[in-house]
Order: sequence, then C-alpha cells, then structure tokens
Amino acid sequence: QVQFVESGGGLVQPGGSLRLSCVASRAVFSIYAMGWYRQAPGKQRELVAGIATGDRTKYVSSVKGRFTISRDNAKNTMYLQMNSLKPEDTAVYYCNGDPVAVSWGQGTQVTVSS
Repeated sequence: QVQFVESGGGLVQPGGSLRLSCVASRAVFSIYAMGWYRQAPGKQRELVAGIATGDRTKYVSSVKGRFTISRDNAKNTMYLQMNSLKPEDTAVYYCNGDPVAVSWGQGTQVTVSS
C-alpha cells in the first residue's frame, strides 16, 4: 500500500505563508486524483484542495484564492502553498487520494496564531 509523508507545517502569524509537502512511497500522483485534507480540533476532517490527473484543481470556498495545490510527478511530491493564513486554518494537514484511498499518514501541524 502506498504511504504518504507530510511535512512543512509550523507556527505562523496571521497573514503568513507556509508550503506543505507530501511525498509518496511510489509514483501515484500521475495516476490518481489527490487531495489535501485538514482536521481541526473537535471538527471532522475535510478536503481543502484537490488535483485531478489532468491538473484540474478544486478548493473549499474558505481557502480559494489563498491556497494552491500542485504536484511534481517526477519527485512523487505534492504541495500545498498556503498564503494569507488565518487562525481558522489551524489544523493537522494530511494528503491522500480523492476520494480517500489509503490509511492516513501522521499529518503535519499548522498553527496560525499571533
């Protein structure tokens, strides 16, 4: 089963930026639609950004215009560029297929706070 490893999270002030990375244990990004998900404390995990095999992207309304999903198939890596971060973006961020295809990784914590 493919495994994903997320990284790039951290503590950032409101208005700041972070770039998350998701590395796959084998080449899958050119085969499957993928997504970035997040889970905030006390809330359900939600899909925030998705990218199809044809590079068509989609975003939840709360991040449109601020987040950008992309991937580098040669590096088996997917990215989430997050700009203009808000406290409500605080969550653990995960990558997985869209729809969810494999077990969840450990995720990467993003905390937006002054």
